[in-house]
Amino acid sequence: MTRPPVRAGSAGAAGAVHFSLLGPLTARRDGRELPLGPRKQRLVLATLLARPNTPVPVGVLTDAVWPDDPPRTARKNLQVYISATRALLGPAGDGGADRLVHGCGGYHLRIAEGELDTLRFGSLARAGRAAAGRGDVVGAARLLREALDLWEGPPLHDLRDSAGVAEEADRLEARCLTVYEDWAEAEIELGRAAVAVDGLRDLVERHPLRERLRAAWMTSLHQSGRQAEALAVYDDYRQLMARELGLEPSPAMAALYRSMLGRGREARRPAVSRRTPAPVALPAGTGAFTGRREELRGLLDVLGGGEERVVVVSGPGGAGKSALAVRAAHLLADPFPDGRVHVRVRREDGTARSRAEVLAELGRWCGIAEARTEIPATAAGVEVPATAAGVEVPATAGALAVLAEAWQEWQARHRALVVLDDVPDEASVRGLLPRSGKCAVLVTARGQLPGLAPVHRIALPAPADGEALELLGKLIGAGRLRTDPAAALRIVRACGGLPLAVEVSGMRLAVLRHLPLAEYADRLDDPSAALDELVAGDVSVRHRIASGWQDLAEPDRWVLGRLAGLADDGCFTLDRATVALGCGERAAIRAVESLIDAGAVTSPAGEVTAHAALYEVPRLLCLFAREQTAAGEPELAATGAQGTAGDREASGRQGAAGDRTGAPAVALSPG
Repeated sequence: MTRPPVRAGSAGAAGAVHFSLLGPLTARRDGRELPLGPRKQRLVLATLLARPNTPVPVGVLTDAVWPDDPPRTARKNLQVYISATRALLGPAGDGGADRLVHGCGGYHLRIAEGELDTLRFGSLARAGRAAAGRGDVVGAARLLREALDLWEGPPLHDLRDSAGVAEEADRLEARCLTVYEDWAEAEIELGRAAVAVDGLRDLVERHPLRERLRAAWMTSLHQSGRQAEALAVYDDYRQLMARELGLEPSPAMAALYRSMLGRGREARRPAVSRRTPAPVALPAGTGAFTGRREELRGLLDVLGGGEERVVVVSGPGGAGKSALAVRAAHLLADPFPDGRVHVRVRREDGTARSRAEVLAELGRWCGIAEARTEIPATAAGVEVPATAAGVEVPATAGALAVLAEAWQEWQARHRALVVLDDVPDEASVRGLLPRSGKCAVLVTARGQLPGLAPVHRIALPAPADGEALELLGKLIGAGRLRTDPAAALRIVRACGGLPLAVEVSGMRLAVLRHLPLAEYADRLDDPSAALDELVAGDVSVRHRIASGWQDLAEPDRWVLGRLAGLADDGCFTLDRATVALGCGERAAIRAVESLIDAGAVTSPAGEVTAHAALYEVPRLLCLFAREQTAAGEPELAATGAQGTAGDREASGRQGAAGDRTGAPAVALSPG
C-alpha cells in the first residue's frame, strides 16, 4: 500500500509533523522522515498517538514501556521521553509545546485529523458508511478505498513486543479489517468483485477464522466466474472450524455456500440492506476476558444454531456472567443480521428497573414508536424514579400492553439477539421473551430463574485454577506471576475462583507493585480480612456480594448464615444441614434447594441423592454470611423462630400435606 499525498486542511501547513500508526510508527515533516529516538521513547509516543485527544494515565504509559518490572527511575525516565516528544511536536510558537499537557487524568496529546493517519482513517470510514446508508454505494466504495490507502500493513508491527502497544495495535487492525470488509462488499454489490479478490485472499491467509472476510472472498471468486475456487474456500473453512474450535460454520455462511451450488455468477451473500443497517448496542468487550471456553462454545452452538430462543446463564455475583454474554453477543453477528442489543434489567444501585422501562428501551432500539409518552422529571402526584426521569415509558397499563404486543410482533418478524443482563426474577422478563420467530434472548441472573420454561440453562461454576491464574496474569503481568507461582495459586484459591475477586486482586497488585504475592496471599487467607482486601478503587467484592445477600428473603439469609458456619471450607451434607438448622429432613431439603435456586449454594453437577450430595457455600459468600450472622444474628434468629412457630401451627392444621407444598424455607428453628 502506498501513502496518498497529505490533503489540504488545518494540519497541512508546511513544517507540520504527520504521524502514522497504520504500519510502522513514523513521523514526517515536509515529506522527510524524522528520527523518533530509542525504542522506549517510541513506545511512549505510540501509546499517546493511539489515544489521541484523550488523557493517557501515567500507569498506562509505564506499563507500555516496562510491562513486568519498572525501575525505580521509571517516572523520571518517562518525563524525559515526554520532553523529547514535545520537542518533536515543535516549538511553542508553532503550537507544539502546548499540545502535550499533563493533567489529573494523565498526559493529553491534542492532534488534528490531518496530522494522524488513524484520525483521517476513521473520518473517511464514517463518511463511507454514511454514504452506504444513503444508498450511494459508488461513493461508499470510493471513500472506503481512500481510507484503506492509509493502511500500510500491520499497525505498529515494529513495537508489538510491548503488550500495551500490541493491544492498541490489535484494536487498530480490527478496525482496518472491518473497513476492508465494508469496501469489498460495496465493490461486490457494484459488480466489481475482481478488484477485491487478491486482497481478500491475502487477508484471509492472515486471519483464517474471520468469517466475514472469507464470505466476501467466496462471493468475489464466485462473481468472477471462479465457482470451484469459491466452494473450496468454504470447504477449507469448514474443516478449519471443526479442527480448531469444534464448530460448524454459521448458518449465514452455510446459506451462502448453498446459494452458490449449481448457480451462475449472480449469487450474493445474504445481508441486511445497506439502507437499513442492523442496530447494534453492545458494551465493549473486556480486554481481561479469559477462560470460560466450554461455556462460550456452548453459547455459540446453542444461539448460533437457531434452535433455542431463550438461554439463561446463571451464577453468583462476580462469576463473569455479563462478560461471557457480551463476548458471545460480539461473536454472533452473522446469525443475527437484524441486530444485537444489551439491556441491563437492574440499575447501578442494585434496584430492579420496571418492566415498562426495559420494554421502552427495547422499543426505542428497534424503532417501535407506538404507545409511548414521555414522563416529565417532576409530575404532579406521580413519583418518578431518578433513572426514569425524562425517559419515554408507557404512561398507562393499556399503553404498556400495546407496546408489549408491538415488541412481540417485531421479534416474530426479525432475527435479532437481545441480552437481558442481571435479571432479578422471572417477573422482570415475562412478556419480553419471544413467543415465535427467530429472535433469541440471552438472560443473565444470579439465581436460576426456575419459573422460566422452556429455556436452555448454563450455570457458571467457579473457573479452574488454570483459567483463574490466566486472568490474574493478564492483570499483573506473566513475568510477575512466574516469580511466585505457588503464592499466585493461593491468591486465586483464596478468591474462591470468583472472577471478580481475581480481577480485583489483579488490579490491586498492579498498583501495589512493591507487594510480594506471598504477602497478599497471606492477607486473603485471613478470614477476618479477606473481604477488606478485595477492593480496588470503586470496585468492591463486598458490595457485589451484599447486593446478592439483599436479594435473599430473610429466612434464606438466616439459613445461609447457619450453613456458612458449618465448616471452614463451606461444604456440608444434608445430615449436617439438618442438625445446624434444627429442623426435619424435608424442611432442610427445601431450605437448601431454595438457596440453590437463588445461586447462593452450589450442588453437584451430576445426579446424586440428597443424602449423598456434598453442597457448598462459595468461600467469599461464606465469609460475608458469617459477618452478617455475627452482626445481626438475634434479629435473624427471631425471624427463624417466628417462621418455625407459624409453620408448626400450619403443620398441625394441614398434617403431612405441608411437606408437599414446596413452601419456602421459613419452617426453621434457630437452633
